[in-house]
Amino acid sequence: MAFFKELEPCLVGMEACGSSHHWARQFQKLGHEVRLMPAMYVKAYVKRGKSDAIDAEAIYEAVTRPTTRFVAIKTEEQHGVLFLHRARDMVVRQRTQLSNMLRGLLGEFGIVIAQGIGRSVKFAKVVLDGDLPSIPNVAIDVLTNLCNQMVALHLRILWYDKRILL
Repeated sequence: MAFFKELEPCLVGMEACGSSHHWARQFQKLGHEVRLMPAMYVKAYVKRGKSDAIDAEAIYEAVTRPTTRFVAIKTEEQHGVLFLHRARDMVVRQRTQLSNMLRGLLGEFGIVIAQGIGRSVKFAKVVLDGDLPSIPNVAIDVLTNLCNQMVALHLRILWYDKRILL
């Protein structure tokens, strides 16, 4: 930031990456014009090898081309919403993995859970209500733990859904 504070306002080109939107907002506050580009657009201008200097030259080439498409710089509010959606997506994936794991593990005991998240959540609630399948005790302990996790993940997704609708 100290370097950019001392610069006269200028065009700043950056590859769009994890923290680029943050830095773009900071540089804009200093009066700079910032353009973010997808890395694949910059790659076309890399002439040889991989180093910071070569990457900087490729970014310079890409940012000055009239046909280059740029990424819109997201506001902090937009990133907050993206944060929410990404977190929800992760929990949905975890719930799906857990559902598939339960289905596979219980299948080894001849217990079939119909496909669909709703069926897995319903099965988990039945187990937690005390209707335990006839499997070894060590498996019951694990099953109870996994069913608690299934219900907790499902409730967390419902919480995210409510937050998204606000």
